[in-house]
Amino acid sequence: MTRRETIRIYLAVGCGAALGSLLRLLVAVGTGAWPVVPPYSTTGIVNVAGSFVIGFFATLTGPDGRIIISPAGRQFVMGGLCGGLTTFSAMSLDTLILLLDRPGVAALYLAAVVLLSLCAVFAGHALAARLNR
Repeated sequence: MTRRETIRIYLAVGCGAALGSLLRLLVAVGTGAWPVVPPYSTTGIVNVAGSFVIGFFATLTGPDGRIIISPAGRQFVMGGLCGGLTTFSAMSLDTLILLLDRPGVAALYLAAVVLLSLCAVFAGHALAARLNR
């Protein structure tokens, strides 16, 4: 990979991350979860949505995918946008806050977000695989 291609990928990830972070804030404001009020914060919403997007996009633009896209384009969406949008560290904090006060709700919240995120990444992959046919 040339230096120019490397710089292009770095810029793509940075721009995607900025956009993903802004989208996360807009979801928080739009859902009334700003400031963060676990378990009603945006972490569950954006982690599940981000899981769907990354599963869908990775499959649609992968080696067997229908859409050909540059490495920088893939990294813009997958590393940048999805990385900036999803909030594992924030989800961990939400879980800790709940754990200190309501351990049962914390366990349910964590299990639900992880399970829904796995279902979402599978659904995104399955939909894109179908479109690739």
